[in-house]
Amino acid sequence: MTVTTEADSSPMTYSKMRGVVAVLTAFMKQRRMGLNDFIQKLATNSYACKHPEVQSILNMGSPQDTELLNANPSPPPSPSQQINLGPSSNPTAKPSDFNFLKVIGKGSFGKVLLARHRTDDQFYAVKVLQKKAILKKKEEKHIMSERNVLLKNVKHPFLVGLHYSFQTADKLYFVLDYINGGELFYHLQRERCFLEPRARFYAAEIASALGYLHSLNIVYRDLKPENILLDSQGHIVLTDFGLCKENIEPNGTTSTFCGTPEYLAPEVLHKQPYDRTVDWWCLGAVLYEMLYGLPPFYSRNTAEMYDNILNKPLQLKPNISNAARNLLEGLLQKDRSKRLGCSQDFTEIKDHMFFSPINWDDLNAKKLTPPFNPNVSGPNDLRHFDPEFTDEPVPSSIGCSPDSALVTSSIQEAAEAFLGFSYAPSMDSYL
Repeated sequence: MTVTTEADSSPMTYSKMRGVVAVLTAFMKQRRMGLNDFIQKLATNSYACKHPEVQSILNMGSPQDTELLNANPSPPPSPSQQINLGPSSNPTAKPSDFNFLKVIGKGSFGKVLLARHRTDDQFYAVKVLQKKAILKKKEEKHIMSERNVLLKNVKHPFLVGLHYSFQTADKLYFVLDYINGGELFYHLQRERCFLEPRARFYAAEIASALGYLHSLNIVYRDLKPENILLDSQGHIVLTDFGLCKENIEPNGTTSTFCGTPEYLAPEVLHKQPYDRTVDWWCLGAVLYEMLYGLPPFYSRNTAEMYDNILNKPLQLKPNISNAARNLLEGLLQKDRSKRLGCSQDFTEIKDHMFFSPINWDDLNAKKLTPPFNPNVSGPNDLRHFDPEFTDEPVPSSIGCSPDSALVTSSIQEAAEAFLGFSYAPSMDSYL
């Protein structure tokens, strides 16, 4: 079979068409890597790039996304473009302070490892990022945004805590709370969907965390089951703040095209300015997935899924309560000016009848018993982590500082890009 399109006058053979399908299938298998990696994968397949459906997806992206189509990638930013947030505040921390025990997560720029501090024997999740990879994709602003958001989370019970951060010439290190109850994504994969009381409990704790971020004028923008962890008791912990947008006032908007395909709000796809209600759309998408097993508007064909998000009416099967139905209809309202949360933000969510069984003060005090207990025996119990991660050997370079004689000029340039990254909390934050 040969297909010819107006966008490409050369024939597309069956084997070339299979190449397009293979790229889209690979994306579905690696959805936890997010939108940027999907576009990167498309960009490396010349036949896929010419396909009209693929072009329509790429045209929705930001200018920096479409730059990935260029055969010659852009060089790393020059020093004049790099971020300087001031001197390091924790020059004494170093990788050799830790025993790195297991890989427990992976992302575009590095890994998350279970580590034990050599002095106090405490367990931490240490996120180790490669500066070179960050600079190559021009993502240093997102990394610094993640660090800034972590600094603002002093006491909220459902956001992961940052103990401190530091850097070597070639890597950044976040020393985070170690959470070992597993990703919500992992549990959903195993159980397919949750009963309504369990979904309500998780949705309430997620909404509380989002409401807190909004009170700090932060929009989260990347809510998905992969970024929602369960702690050892079964409470929600929201993590990964790389796509957060800071300084968004109650009526403020932003317009960056980012997120994860299944959870993108219509206004983001339309490349319109959007506000904090984008997080309430994502909450609706996650709640829908908890109740039904798949995100709303889902399709294996990503272009079709985007069209569904923009144009297809929300369809709800009759196996949920009227309160749940009403909440999903409010959160998954395509017009953000009519979406639940558009006027009073978290207050509207909290007051919805679906959450009437929730005592919010008790919820935030963790006095409510979680509907599921991960039953972990201790920090070394990794049963709720994907073996894809834990079976991987810990790289020997993770716990080493590079030999100063081997530090090249490019590594020195990378180091300058992240001045001010290191962080140590003041004693006041512990009082």
